[in-house]
Formats: sequence, C-alpha cells, structure tokens
Amino acid sequence: MLVRTFHTRNLLNQKAVKRAFSLPAHGTSDGLLVNRILDRKSQKFEEFWSKASNLYEINLSHRQLCDVELLMNGAFSPLEGFMTKNVYDQVVNDMHLPNGTIFPIPITLDVTEQQAADIEKGHSQILLRDGEYNPIAVMDVDDVWRPNKKLEADLVFGGDPEHPAISYLNHHTHNIYVGGKLHGFQLPPHYDYADLRRTPQQVRDLFKQLHWRKIVAFQTRNPMHRAHFELTKLALDNDPSMNLLVHPVVGMTKPGDIDHHTRVKCYRHIMPKYPKSRAALVVFPLAMRMGGPREAIWHCIIRKNFGLTHFILGRDHAGPGANSAGKDFYTPYEARDAAIKHQKELGIELLTFENMVYSPEDDKYYQENIVPKGKKTLKLSGTEVRKRLRTGEDIPEWFSFKEVVSILRQAHPPRQKQGFVIFFTGLSGSGKSTIANALREKLMEIQDRRVAMLDGDHVRKLLSSELTFSQHDRNLNIKRIGYISSMISNAGGIVIACPIAPYKESRDFARHLCSEVGGYCEVYCSTPVETCEKRDRKGLYLKAKEGKLQHFTGVSDPYEAPEKCEIAFDTTNVSIEDGCNQILAWLSKEGYIIAEKEAKTL
Repeated sequence: MLVRTFHTRNLLNQKAVKRAFSLPAHGTSDGLLVNRILDRKSQKFEEFWSKASNLYEINLSHRQLCDVELLMNGAFSPLEGFMTKNVYDQVVNDMHLPNGTIFPIPITLDVTEQQAADIEKGHSQILLRDGEYNPIAVMDVDDVWRPNKKLEADLVFGGDPEHPAISYLNHHTHNIYVGGKLHGFQLPPHYDYADLRRTPQQVRDLFKQLHWRKIVAFQTRNPMHRAHFELTKLALDNDPSMNLLVHPVVGMTKPGDIDHHTRVKCYRHIMPKYPKSRAALVVFPLAMRMGGPREAIWHCIIRKNFGLTHFILGRDHAGPGANSAGKDFYTPYEARDAAIKHQKELGIELLTFENMVYSPEDDKYYQENIVPKGKKTLKLSGTEVRKRLRTGEDIPEWFSFKEVVSILRQAHPPRQKQGFVIFFTGLSGSGKSTIANALREKLMEIQDRRVAMLDGDHVRKLLSSELTFSQHDRNLNIKRIGYISSMISNAGGIVIACPIAPYKESRDFARHLCSEVGGYCEVYCSTPVETCEKRDRKGLYLKAKEGKLQHFTGVSDPYEAPEKCEIAFDTTNVSIEDGCNQILAWLSKEGYIIAEKEAKTL
C-alpha cells in the first residue's frame, strides 16, 4: 500500500525556483537550481503517483536519504539524480562531470545483489521510500553496474582503509550501484528544528528578505567555541558589508562526533552574540564523507547553490584527523589549497584563515600567524576538551562560552556517570557467568547506576528462542545482545553480557554499536577446553563428543578467539575475586568508576 504523507513545508514551488538569487546555481545551463520535486497539482505528479504503488521498492538508508534530499532540492545542482556509470567514472577519475563541470564526490545509490537482479528483470523505474515507509521519489533506472570500489576509495579519499568514508564504503555499502533521475513526491520529513531547516531556494529567499548581497558561510560539524566565534566575527569585522550564515551539518558526520541535537543547542546560544541583523543560522542534512580536498570543493559547490557569495576555509577543512598509527589522512592545508586551485570554476569567493589562538594578556584571539611578537598564547585541542568533559575537569571561559560548556556537560557527562558494557566471551564452562555474577554484586556495592545482566542461556530462552545454532543464527543472537546492551548503556545503565559469542563478526558488531554510546570492555575467558570439560556438570561436552548434541562450540563448532580485547584471563589460574578485580581496575583506570581509595577521600 502506498502511504500518501506530505510535508508541505519542505515542498519546493516551481515558481519560487524561477525567482533565483542573482548568484547562479552551479553548472546548470540556465543558472537556476535543479528542482526534482513534482508539483502536486500537476498532471505529471498524478501520473507518477498512480503508478508508484506498482513499482519495485527500495528502502533508503540514512545516508541515501540525506543524498536524496539534497539532490531533489537543488543543493547538489546540476545533478538531477544518482550518478550513472558514465558520470560516476568521470567524477571518480577526473573530478568533473562529462560536460566539464567540476563535481568531486560520487553521489550513488547502492543496492544488494538480489535487488539488482530484481531490478534488471525489467524495472525501468523504482520507488524510493524512507524508514517510515513514506514514498519519497520515483527513480528512473538508467544504469545498473558494479563499481570498482577500490579505485573509488583510492582516487576520491586517498586509499587509507581506516578513512571513515572508505570504511563506510567497504562495510556499509552494497556492491551494485543504480543510476538515474529522480521524480520527487516530497522531501524526507524531519521533526526537529523546523525553523532552521531551509532548502537552497528558501535560503536565497531569506537573503532577499534581509537585503543581503554579500554572505559568507561557515561550515561546521562540531560545537562552536570561542575560537570559531572569533574567526567568523573576524570575517564580519573585516568587511562591514559582509553577512554571515552559520551553516552546520545535521546529516551524517564522523563516527564519534557530538550529536547534532547537542550542537544545534550550542549554536542557538551563540547566535545572539553576533552583531544584530548580520548573522543567521540554517542547518542542512549533508552526509559528510570527510574527504579533505574533494570534500572542500564539494562544500563550495553546495554553498554556491544555497546562494552564498563567500565561503570560509580554515586549516584541516573537512579532514577526519589521523589513523590509528597517528598519521593524518590529509596534510593541514591540502583541502584549502585544492579549493583555492579550482576557485575560478567553482564561482564562489573563498576566505582563508589560520587557526585562532588566545592571548591571556590581551584577552583576545589572534590568527596564529599574526600574533604580536612576545605575546603568550593558549589553545586547547579537541582531544583535551573531550578528556575534560570525560573527567569533569574545568573548561576555561576563554576557550568556550559558559552556555556551550553547560550544554556539552549535560549531553556528555563524565565517565563515572556514563553507561558502559562489560561483554564476556569464552567457551561454555570457562567461568564467564560465575565472574559476571560476582562482578554485578560488586558494582552494585560501589556505585549507583543500575546493572543489567544478559546471561546467554536466558537470552536464548526469552529473546532468541526461535533461532537455531547455525553460524548465521548465532551471530544474530549476539547482535541482538549488542543492540539491547547499547540501548541500556545509552540510557546511562551498566550491562554485563556473558554469552559464548564464538564469532568475531558479531562481537565486532556489538563493540561498534556499544562504543558509540558509552564504554565497552570485552573480557575473554581464555580457559582451555580441557578445563571446561572437567567443570561440565551437565555433561554437555560428553554429549557433543558422542554426537548427541550438534553445533556445540569447542567440539563440533569453532570458537574464534579474540585477537584484541581489553581483558583476557584463564580462570584455571585466576580466581573469581582476581577476575573481578582486573575488570574493576580497568573501569577505574578508564574513569567509569571511582577507585575505592579515591571514593573514601571524597
């Protein structure tokens, strides 16, 4: 059944598009923004709507929804839909569309092998839905192909497998792409910050209303601190005719970034500090790739389409930092230099600034390359700020506004108030449940958060009773445990999970999910199978060896021992008390609990 749900706030009107702001849209022949939203009163809308319920359907991921919205509302002008193979190849290899227009990032719709096979059976159009089953758009199927994802990773993002975009490409996208134009029914509905969400045309209309002719955009995916504020204010101070659009991303950013709700609350508190009538705040749902040089060029194109005349580019623009070896994915000025190199064909003016540093003597911020000689300067790294939030240490007012720090502390309490997950893994009889039960009692004694116990046998009976002991179903069972654990941890609780968890795939899934919302400690009970057999009161190992019990881990099914974990011990030689103490020591060292000696002094 086709659900007809519309959010008219988001619908673009064809007539409004024709009243384009004087700055032309990027790459379009007539200078107008691309608009792929069908007029609801038009015959064309009725034609697409009448056949939509009979089309093959694709449910879009969060990232795909972000891309669809910006394709349809013109932010990705001149694109009219997801890239076909010809367009994709040109963008990946040459950073330009086939007609020569610069466009650096491939915008693609990935589908599963089965979906691709189904589509190729004769579907010339498909229906795209969001996670709420709302019909978003009909897409022409112009192309179905298998991309060279390795080449895409190397040429677009630099090739390091730890790069967030490459990791996403390798682990979260399917291996077949579908290209074609979009015919939109509605933009994806949003229920937050309705007053701050504006399409490119609505932003252009806002500039007209405010009589702004020179407007610089400031891109951010982080909370704004004093240095960001002073940098943007400097852009206003240097040109009295300049106005500012604070234009943060509320789509997808780097894993581990502060959530957009917290960030938007920070932005709201900062906006009144700008000169009256010279600054505005608009949010938009970009799915960032953190692509350094190509990302910077992409951001310029997007801001041009939103009607901006200028764009602020700072050091390390759109870079994801460093890999696990400490090597930066991009050099400090690589993104900025790439955008400057292509500034003429981008058609937007760039304002470049150095990092801002604070002079306590002057109570003032300077660009670090023009600090007066002899002035002492201060700065705090992002890592240090995150550490102070984690530990509850002071964050000085010269670094950030009181209101911002207060919001950040509410959203990110110190670790001794955060939730965490202790995830045991090991063979049956390795001592997991025994130590887990003892740990639960100890944690209840020394701290105030609630502790949830997820025992493997109990989960099997209550949550996964329909699952078999095949590898697929075992992985699904552990993924369910990981999901539930992450929900409890996100709400500030403590979870102790003690399944066998024989496979790396599902353990990694649980780690990823739980680590995003709180602490995570994997405890490997490495007790050898011989010891486990001797402890087996139920005779399960004997039954498995006699063939009376199938799919028994350690006998007829494999156990993939963890290669990396926070704690590992063999309970043949480690007592229950010693095992608990090792875990408690780790929690204390990481700041999730207060050590007993420290607690007594408080």
